[in-house]
Amino acid sequence: MTKQIPEQFLKWAFHERAALIRRQAQGEKVPPHEIFLGFTRHNPTIISNGSAGLNGSIKGVGFVPRAEYFDETLARYLEHINRGWREGYSQAGLQILMQTMYGDGCDQRIDFSVFGSLELAKKHTYANLHENNQITLLFYEPPATSFEVRGRVEIFEEGSTYHRYVNAQHDVYHKPNPARWANRPAYLFHIEEIFDNSSTEKGFGTLIF
Repeated sequence: MTKQIPEQFLKWAFHERAALIRRQAQGEKVPPHEIFLGFTRHNPTIISNGSAGLNGSIKGVGFVPRAEYFDETLARYLEHINRGWREGYSQAGLQILMQTMYGDGCDQRIDFSVFGSLELAKKHTYANLHENNQITLLFYEPPATSFEVRGRVEIFEEGSTYHRYVNAQHDVYHKPNPARWANRPAYLFHIEEIFDNSSTEKGFGTLIF
């Protein structure tokens, strides 16, 4: 992608989320309301259209590493996951995420032109995206912040490196279960347009990318 994703969006979608994760990784007791609001950066409504009908589904999304850091990051995840669930697993996984994705300076490792996501339900969204790869992600953080991201999607099934990566990024912190990966397709959302839908003077559907 030759155009650069605007800092206005990256500050909200990545940098502020990374700052919250760093606070948690350092052992700070972050107030619950900050954690809940922070999740709005991770859980947009995924809007699709096809034979399953015009559909909106809440799914977790996140940026992925640039190509030159992809294999290295996946290897770190798999090394941790393959040791299995154990005491301190999630905290150790959080430290790996800090070193590869969310720590100071890690923004240089990230491809900000795409979002990754997992399909855990394989119902309306999954059916629609097999027929129509046009997608909208609608983010909303109360009381006023909202971004609409439009683009196209690629679907990756078992056997692809990207499928392994997105499943591993999920399981590096959550309880690992590689046996389920075959039934969890991965999405890659390519960002084509971003609108600021916030209820501010510069928002209300303003195209910013």
